[in-house]
Amino acid sequence: MTIALFLALFLFLVPDLYISLAFLRHAPLVWRILLFLPTLIGLFSLAGMFYKGFSSVFGTLFLVALLCFALPKLLFMVISLVSKLLGVWSATAASVTNTLGMATAIVVSLFALYGLTFGWKTLKTKQVDLYFDNLPEAYDGYRIAHLSDLHVGTYGKKTAFVEKVVQRVNDEHPDLVVFTGDLVNVDPSELPPFVTPLSQLAAPDGVFSVLGNHDYCLYGDPTRWSHKREGALKVAELERSMGWTVLMNGHQLLSRGGDTIAIAGVENTGKPPFPKIGDLKGTVSGITDYDTVKCHEDKFTILLSHDPSHWKLEVVPETHIPLTLCGHTHAAQFQLAGWSPSSWMYKEWGGLYQSGDQQLFISTGLGGTLPFRFGAWPQLVILTLHRK
Repeated sequence: MTIALFLALFLFLVPDLYISLAFLRHAPLVWRILLFLPTLIGLFSLAGMFYKGFSSVFGTLFLVALLCFALPKLLFMVISLVSKLLGVWSATAASVTNTLGMATAIVVSLFALYGLTFGWKTLKTKQVDLYFDNLPEAYDGYRIAHLSDLHVGTYGKKTAFVEKVVQRVNDEHPDLVVFTGDLVNVDPSELPPFVTPLSQLAAPDGVFSVLGNHDYCLYGDPTRWSHKREGALKVAELERSMGWTVLMNGHQLLSRGGDTIAIAGVENTGKPPFPKIGDLKGTVSGITDYDTVKCHEDKFTILLSHDPSHWKLEVVPETHIPLTLCGHTHAAQFQLAGWSPSSWMYKEWGGLYQSGDQQLFISTGLGGTLPFRFGAWPQLVILTLHRK
C-alpha cells in the first residue's frame, strides 16, 4: 500500500510541479489552480478509497483524474525534458519535440475520455470455432454463448447495457449460455435491478454459471459476513432465482441425440491474493478417474473456472479436460495492437490457448469494477464446437 501511495503521489504531483515551474511561473494564479485541481480530486478519491473502502464514485473520480489528466501530463513532462536536452543542439528540434509532447498528451486524454464514456459500453461479438478429436458426434456444431465479468455494480441501477447484452445473446440463438464469474463488485445488493433482464437469457440447454472472486463479496467490509462464503451464497441464490444453474464444485450432464457431455463448474481457484476455494477433484467426481496419475474423462467435459491461472495450476497437470472456459483478466480493460498490460500478470490472459489436446478460452469480459475500456471492448463470445 505504501508503494502504491508513493506511485500515486509521483504520477499526480511531479508533472504538475514541473509544468507549473517550467511554463506557468508567471501565469495568473487561476491557471495554476486549474493545473492542480485534477490532482487534488485524484488524491482525494484515493484517500477516500483508502479510509472508506472501494466505491464506484471514488473509483470513477480517481480513474478520470488519472487517465484524462495525470497520465497525459506525465507523458508531456517526459517529452518536454527530452526537448530540453535536444535544445542543447537544436532550438528547432526542441520546439518540435515540445509540440509533439503537447499533441501526445491531448491524444491520450481523448482516448481516455472515449474509454470512459463510450468504450466500456461498446459491445462486440466474437465468433470462435473450436475443434476436438473426442467431441461426441451429436455436438458437432454446438454453439455456446460465453459471458464473463459483468460487474453489474458499476452500472448502478441503469440496466440498458445489460438489456443490450441479453438481446444480443438471444439473437445468436446459442444452444447453451455460460457465465464464468464476477457478476457483482462488492455486494449482492447490486444485483436486484438486473434480475429481470438477466432472467431473459435463453438457450435450449439453459444458463450455467460459476462464481468469481468478486462474487464472494470480500472486497467491501468482510466483517458483515458471518463466514467467508455467506456473500457468495447470496449471489448464487439470486442467480438461481434468474433460472441459472450455479455450479459450485459440481457438474451436470447434458444429452443430445443419444450423446452426453458434462458441464462442470469449479469455485474460484487461482493465484494469491485471490481466494482459493475450488475443489477440482470434487467438481469432476463421477466423470473422471482420479486413481490414475492424470485422470481420463468418461464424458467430454467443459469446465467453467473463473481464474485462468487455474488451468496451468491444476487442470492441465491433473486432468484431460478438453475445454476450459475462464474470464477474470478483463485484458486489464485496455488492449492495443494485440497487447494488454494484463500480459504482465498472466501468461494466458485473453483468447484461445492450447496444451496438447487441452484448450483454454479466456473471455476478456463485459464490464469491470471501473467504467473504462479501450481496445478490450465488452465482449460476447460465441463458441462453436466442431468434431475433427
